[in-house]
Amino acid sequence: MNIYEKLQRHRDMSEPQIYKELYQSLIEHDQIDYLGLLLQRAANLFGNDTALIFQDKTITYKELFYHACNLSNLLRERGIKPQDRVLMLMENSIAFYVAYFGIIQIGAVVVPLNIFLHERELTHIIEDSKPVFFICSSNRAEKIREFAAHLPPMIDEHAFNLDSTVPEAIVFEVTKLPFDAMVALLYTSGTTGFPKGVMLSSKNILTNVVQVISRFGIIKQQRIFAILPLFHSLAQNICVWSSIMMGCTIIIVPKIERRALLAGMAQKPTIFVGVPALFGVLCLLKTVPLDSISYFFSGGDALPDKIRSAFSLVYRRKICSGYGMTEASPVVSVDMEDVAEPTNGTGTPLVGVECAIKDESWNDLPTRQIGQLWLKGDTIMLGYYNAPDINKEAFRNGWFATGDLAYFDDHHKLVITGRIKDLIINKGIKIYPQEVENVILLSPLVVAVGVIGQDDPDVGQFPVAYVTVRQMVPDIENRLKELCLQHLAPYKVPRQFICSTQQLATTATGKVDKKILRKMHAER
Repeated sequence: MNIYEKLQRHRDMSEPQIYKELYQSLIEHDQIDYLGLLLQRAANLFGNDTALIFQDKTITYKELFYHACNLSNLLRERGIKPQDRVLMLMENSIAFYVAYFGIIQIGAVVVPLNIFLHERELTHIIEDSKPVFFICSSNRAEKIREFAAHLPPMIDEHAFNLDSTVPEAIVFEVTKLPFDAMVALLYTSGTTGFPKGVMLSSKNILTNVVQVISRFGIIKQQRIFAILPLFHSLAQNICVWSSIMMGCTIIIVPKIERRALLAGMAQKPTIFVGVPALFGVLCLLKTVPLDSISYFFSGGDALPDKIRSAFSLVYRRKICSGYGMTEASPVVSVDMEDVAEPTNGTGTPLVGVECAIKDESWNDLPTRQIGQLWLKGDTIMLGYYNAPDINKEAFRNGWFATGDLAYFDDHHKLVITGRIKDLIINKGIKIYPQEVENVILLSPLVVAVGVIGQDDPDVGQFPVAYVTVRQMVPDIENRLKELCLQHLAPYKVPRQFICSTQQLATTATGKVDKKILRKMHAER
């Protein structure tokens, strides 16, 4: 009986048991296997099963592997070698998967780019990663050529022949890299300065894949709803790596909008992975058919209690909260328990993930005391690309500094309270913006909010709230101030409420971009 049959027949297996069995299935010669073998493995195990559904097109695992091999051969003919960086700038589509595996199957490093990047950010990444090749969506090629200097050779998805006939036998040899070699270079959203490149190895990625499958209980029969942008590390873990590892069917949604969402839901997904903003959209739509979904998982940003409670009220379902970061491949903890709790609680750490809460002197803090979260384990990145000074600051005795503030509750669940760089110090007392934002979002008038600190010579800093409202009403600032005074200590209440019907700038995952907010506030 193989591991897939075991998981299907023995659904009462514990999380550590599932982790152990799955991990051992990936070990060869005492080392975890190469990520580039993942699709070939799936084609051998699940060849005629449906791998991808995209709009009106369906593709099997064997077909997906064949098309990826064709692209791999094309890249080899173009002289792409192991460890060469290859950029991808592509929307959610079948072509994204073909390009992704076409790159890593020849030992090249895949660099999937945020499709919402500003031109100067994209230029920075090209200069930083020094790619030898560029693959992009057909609708983006011309624009990229217009502004990007020193571009490497480039092809668009028209070079993929996805209608070609698949032969009975596919002959292809994957170029295998060592388990600890860089296989993916994922650029962060750049909340401070330019995006940083996170170097991930096969060991990083596959270890987290096994951890995620063990916590979520992912089995072959499930259908994964791939609506998050696939360049995002969370989407890659759930919708690319974990799904293909288990032979699931992946329902690809091209973008987050009502028509595409409803068309995807008609395919009866069973696992729904989203960001808070997406769950907010579902709450507004109110009647999306969600009966086929086994569970909903929110990541990428803190899930406001307003959205959690609204979703529960509208759909009578729970959203599972989690915590992660690209540097951890990316999932660290998930709360799968069917209980109503504040959404800054993110459950217990995954099997094999070590977490520590430390103060400024690097002393371990007891339960319920807030400090910086440090991580250790096989999922922690190799380091930031071309950034030795930053790496020196980020690592200490094998531990990685997340930059996030957190504590453990009485049940050893991880509770996230915000980013250290967002912390506001008022007369020596710490104010956590996430707590203030959660209160402001209780107002039915509020759509989005970002709280930042303004320097003040008398008190150090005081909080300022930028708020997007549905409509401007008389005395809106005082209304929000009164709401805050009902729920917060006076020193936590923002001194200014800057309200507008204009949307606040957000990152690709719908998170309020405080880097832009701080810059805008300084200009005011």
